[in-house]
Amino acid sequence: MSVLVTGGAGYIGSHMALELVDAGEPVVVLDNLATGVAWAVPKDAAFVEGDVGDQALVERLIQAHDIDAIIHFAGSVVVPDSVSDPLGYYLNNTVKSRALIETAVKGGVRHFIFSSTAAVYGMTGAEPVAEDARLAPMSPYGSSKLMTEMMLTDAARAHDLRYVALRYFNVAGADLQGRSGQSTPRATHLIKVACETALGKRGHIDVFGTDYPTPDGTCVRDYIHVTDLTGAHMAALRHLRAGGVSDVFNCGYGRGFSVLEVIDAVQRASGRDFEVRHSARRPGDPAVIIAGAGKIRTGLGWVPAHDSLDGIVRQALKWEERLSAMRKNSLGAA
Repeated sequence: MSVLVTGGAGYIGSHMALELVDAGEPVVVLDNLATGVAWAVPKDAAFVEGDVGDQALVERLIQAHDIDAIIHFAGSVVVPDSVSDPLGYYLNNTVKSRALIETAVKGGVRHFIFSSTAAVYGMTGAEPVAEDARLAPMSPYGSSKLMTEMMLTDAARAHDLRYVALRYFNVAGADLQGRSGQSTPRATHLIKVACETALGKRGHIDVFGTDYPTPDGTCVRDYIHVTDLTGAHMAALRHLRAGGVSDVFNCGYGRGFSVLEVIDAVQRASGRDFEVRHSARRPGDPAVIIAGAGKIRTGLGWVPAHDSLDGIVRQALKWEERLSAMRKNSLGAA
């Protein structure tokens, strides 16, 4: 039995592939390399360049590798981009996920783990937000992910398929062994951007909105280390393989930090000051999103091991320095 990881050449997907390989699981990575990088795929995983919407390809992979579980990361993730290109996001995140789910059902795959998002909640007005909160996405990105959750719910009722949807809060950090990290060019993740700015890769960092109803006027988010997140996926996989029921879980620590607090943490870790510009709000950004983090601990037995903002920032900064060295060596070899 093997695990198919879609989007496994991307940031979170590559860490998931590493975690599975480390656990001795046979892994197949499917990625179209639109934002992922082939070198991030573990050498012990089988890599196929292709699209999750290609049902004939996915069907062949399921049969050839005896896939019993799919962990689905592939998709588009930039909230402002989803506002300007909603149809592109519904195609990539919803239509192609529907195709993948259909192929999984036809191929007899019984376990499906979905990379969802806290963006399905929108502005709740109650923090921390629990899994049973009202779902009111503020962006096409959030709506596109919620639609996939709905499809999984209905498919699981109709077919021999069980799933876990994990609603991520803000993912950051890097592999503790330095094997992978956030490597996407022009990434928009706050900690990634702040680390790039600290290292001089960007001339400044923009803070989008300073008039939110928060203590310092900037957005507050719950940051989770990518290694803790992949640990949650492993717990979900164990749950499903043991006969556990389909369910939805938040992935966060239950506390938040503002944009300015994150920038301050990066400046402390790097020992460098850098220019911070205050800009207008971006469409689709709620003021505060903090996870209600109790259900995943009791339901999946998940216990975070890296829940320190300073630790997350140090790992992200270390990876950014490593990435610079890798690119420099690559240019030198060329």
